[in-house]
Amino acid sequence: MIRAALVALGVTALPAAAAECEDVSFDGAGFTVCRIDPATEDVRLFLRDEASAPYASFRSVNRALEGEGRTLGVAMNAGMYHTDRSPVGLYVEGGETEREIVTTEGPGNFGLLPNGVLCLSEDRAQVIESRTFAADPPDCTYATQSGPMLVIDGELHPRFLADSDSTFIRNGAGVGPGGTLYLAISNEAVNFHTFGRLFRDELGVQNALYFDGNISRLYDSGSGRHDAGWPMGPIIGTVTED
Repeated sequence: MIRAALVALGVTALPAAAAECEDVSFDGAGFTVCRIDPATEDVRLFLRDEASAPYASFRSVNRALEGEGRTLGVAMNAGMYHTDRSPVGLYVEGGETEREIVTTEGPGNFGLLPNGVLCLSEDRAQVIESRTFAADPPDCTYATQSGPMLVIDGELHPRFLADSDSTFIRNGAGVGPGGTLYLAISNEAVNFHTFGRLFRDELGVQNALYFDGNISRLYDSGSGRHDAGWPMGPIIGTVTED
């Protein structure tokens, strides 16, 4: 298990130099887990370019960042979207709200309540259940809503079944001890129960949010990994100097 080492790093007073990704084996399945310190790293959400066209890919985001002399460090798709790449639920970028929060139950994984919001402020990340968020919205520089929640206050989503045969490549986010933001993706098909337990039991995360399945992709400049696939909607990524 890597939990003890990750928790120790999460609570250390020393700032992280950069986002780090590592391969993890949990419950017989392989995952890649990226550890980010929001207090010391530039973490953003990306949806549209200056012409209001969806970025849709890591490569397009990198082209836009070239103008700042910057590049993506670690990135992944960050929430469910419609066919035109627009977000299904709440989306905030640079303090501007493009899509309001959705708190009603509905079809698909997004509507499998409780769902939740990843909120990024100046120096911290939070995963908050959607109705709790709507009742008392925090200030978020960036926010993306998705669903279902994987872990809620240390408990797995009540609809998850240990023996479910619904398996996909899945990705999501959680916030651990000391405010560490974890981005994780399975490297093989897993069900919700296994993916939720990765965050709760292996990473010690109290609240975690599912981003998507099947189209899930990761970009990691450190290892050279750049997953290809269908065009994406919202993208989360760390930004570093080129």
